[in-house]
Amino acid sequence: MTLMRYVGARLAPRSVDGMHRSRIGIVLIDHAAQYDEALAFWSGVTGVTPTPEADAPYSAIGPIGTLNLEVQRLGEGTPARIHLDIESDDPSAEIDRLIGLGATVVEREEDFAIMRDPGGLVFCVVSVQTGERFEREATTWE
Repeated sequence: MTLMRYVGARLAPRSVDGMHRSRIGIVLIDHAAQYDEALAFWSGVTGVTPTPEADAPYSAIGPIGTLNLEVQRLGEGTPARIHLDIESDDPSAEIDRLIGLGATVVEREEDFAIMRDPGGLVFCVVSVQTGERFEREATTWE
């Protein structure tokens, strides 16, 4: 399972004095077969025209409150689902913190990690994606 969205980002540590920050920043609606229909539906729900990324498997619907809502195209045979992205200024430290809370790593790449919570739900840890909103709302962890 590879999510192309985060290619180019880095898991370079940016923590200071062993501290890092994170927050749930993005809600992704994942579809394989009915991607275009799902994108049209969720755009209609929110009343927002989507912003497709060139050569990317996802389209940004836009901010919903303080979160981003996006629709992502998955590979054939992958069931439709909704997953969260946890963004962090030190993804490696955040991955370690979440493992300590009971999460498991499904796939770890240089630029993102796909994980499962203790109940088996998929989520991702990524570098900061929401800029100023992250700066205002992220929780600091020691």
